[in-house]
Amino acid sequence: MSIYVDADACPVKAEVEKVGTRHKVQIYVVSNGGLRPSQNPLVDTVIVPDGPDVADMWIADRAGPGDVVITGDIPLAAKCVEAGAQVLKHNGEALTGANIGNVLATRDLMTDLRAADPFRMGGGKGFTKADRSRFLDALERALRIAAR
Repeated sequence: MSIYVDADACPVKAEVEKVGTRHKVQIYVVSNGGLRPSQNPLVDTVIVPDGPDVADMWIADRAGPGDVVITGDIPLAAKCVEAGAQVLKHNGEALTGANIGNVLATRDLMTDLRAADPFRMGGGKGFTKADRSRFLDALERALRIAAR
């Protein structure tokens, strides 16, 4: 059992380390640089070469049944769900075999809409304390399930 964190722009790295350490789970924090390595012996900071989706491919090649993946990247999440891993978004939303198809379709639709109207303003919602709390609860549950 391991936790894989798609660490670029991940707002919950500290929470993952806290919960993962309590459960004595190996944590892989994967990015293409710019992160301060943790002194925690359970945390491996993995720096991959620059390039599109290199960190995603590193995680997807390793994650499987019994593992938990933390990512906001929907295509990566789909690969990990297919491989049997549990996947959580930063806000605690679980991505599963039952919902990943709809999430992928919505992502693709939104990409098409943005491409059709490049002047359309707007962005994602800000990350809140409630999101952080939901994430902590979801990670705790995911690790208990993975331990079974």
